[in-house]
Amino acid sequence: MNYIENQNWRYATKKFDPNKKVSDEDLDFIKKAIQLSASSYGLQLYKVLIIEDKSIRKKLQSVSWNQSQVTDASHLFVFCSQTKGISDGINELIELTASVRNIDKENLVGYSDFMKMKIAEKSEQEQFNWTKNQTYIALANLLSACAELKIDSCPMEGFEPDQYNEILGLNTKGLNASVIATIGYRSKEDETQHLSKVRKPLVKLFERV
Repeated sequence: MNYIENQNWRYATKKFDPNKKVSDEDLDFIKKAIQLSASSYGLQLYKVLIIEDKSIRKKLQSVSWNQSQVTDASHLFVFCSQTKGISDGINELIELTASVRNIDKENLVGYSDFMKMKIAEKSEQEQFNWTKNQTYIALANLLSACAELKIDSCPMEGFEPDQYNEILGLNTKGLNASVIATIGYRSKEDETQHLSKVRKPLVKLFERV
């Protein structure tokens, strides 16, 4: 019942305390929240990198508009959308579904064929945008999970995906850095934390039809 209160508490943290680290227990909670994220067809066509290595993060900062969050936060999450092997991803889901639900794979052939058909109807660019969009759903779960734990976070689009792909070797893995997020604990010097939250009024944001 504290969900709204926690959402009001969170903000896009601009300056983290580099000396405070997120515990492994809390990190596991956040990872579980991401794992449970909704995704189209349940395919989860993405991979999430958790970057802790300081030297790598320093390289990434230089292609992230030099934003201090990238190096000062406890952890850097890089959400990578899948650009290749979508058909393999479907086969993997079918295998996993059959195993988890203890059913014969033959009973899932129709669903597999349907997914492959619908995705094949998309152009290459549409498929790229579609898989990229899935990562934003997972990102939202990370932000909410962090708010529940009173861990600060900052979703970020201010980075150069091509450079991230190069530094992290994502191209050879059929992945693309689509969005990133930093988590940790706010610095006392972060003036943003004292600003009032600005959101559209409910009456302007919603319309009942």
